[in-house]
Amino acid sequence: MTDISQYKENHKTAYLADMYVSLERQEAEMQDMLQKDPTMASLVEEELKALQTQKEELIKQMETITTSEKVEEEFPNEILLEIRAGAGGDEAALFAEELALMYERYVTTRGWGWRIIDESKTALGGYKEASFEIRGQDVYTLLRYETGVHRIQRIPATEKSGRVHTSTASVAVLPIRKTVKFEINPSDIEMEFSRAGGKGGQNVNKVETAVRLTHTPTGLMVRCTAERSQKANRERAMVILSAKLQVMEEEKENAKFASNRKGQIGTADRSEKIRTYNILQDRVTDHRIKKSWHNIETIFAGEIEDIIESMQKAARGEIVSDGESVEE
Repeated sequence: MTDISQYKENHKTAYLADMYVSLERQEAEMQDMLQKDPTMASLVEEELKALQTQKEELIKQMETITTSEKVEEEFPNEILLEIRAGAGGDEAALFAEELALMYERYVTTRGWGWRIIDESKTALGGYKEASFEIRGQDVYTLLRYETGVHRIQRIPATEKSGRVHTSTASVAVLPIRKTVKFEINPSDIEMEFSRAGGKGGQNVNKVETAVRLTHTPTGLMVRCTAERSQKANRERAMVILSAKLQVMEEEKENAKFASNRKGQIGTADRSEKIRTYNILQDRVTDHRIKKSWHNIETIFAGEIEDIIESMQKAARGEIVSDGESVEE
């Protein structure tokens, strides 16, 4: 007899589980009828076969739903994209903004949702740091290998001697999962409120709607200005903080088995240098898979499908290197 208790507890399969129980009752009634009147054996057997077929179909449906949920839990359709300027001063901040615009344009072509959670700009307009929420089918599956240090090599507009500068920006892709594996102690959270600033009308600058949460045991900080109310920003910040803490725990676990992960293309370590954008050579190189792409202008315009696809192939163990020599 199949145990369907797990399906009853899941709101997505509960109605199918109820149908399954109803079919079991009908089976029991048929068996009882057969015992009382053996002459109906042929009719009852046909009915029992039909009921069994229906039960098997319901089980398949429930298994499909639960399997898809497990996949979505591991590879959710919602992420937090964090971009921070690294070495290089104002040039690094401008590069961080260019990366953000590149991802936003890619997100738009995919039909995904893009929302600014928080941003901090320099006097020149570049990003010191910024956080974005992206929602869409397969978003984490496709973008998870973007985590790491990106660097750009170019001659800045303000450089009179023509020297090539190298600047960096770090990218972090954090999955936002529906199920949190641990609870946050409220006493471990410090909360601050401030005016959001920026877009959003007059109210956003007059009322302290922006929320900053700090998890004191780890020092993790989250600031959210995306919502119009303090309550909504606080709730969103808690979701993001939970996602960050969960990723931190997963990184600790992954570190224990790092020696077994040599075949994978990335360690999800945001300090790992993963990609170089060389403006003078019109070349983008991913150092993990030793593959290069040209036409940087279109890449910054959001046309990064080839890069994303190559990372997916590498993750599946397919050879994608183009054999070009790359600078380290």
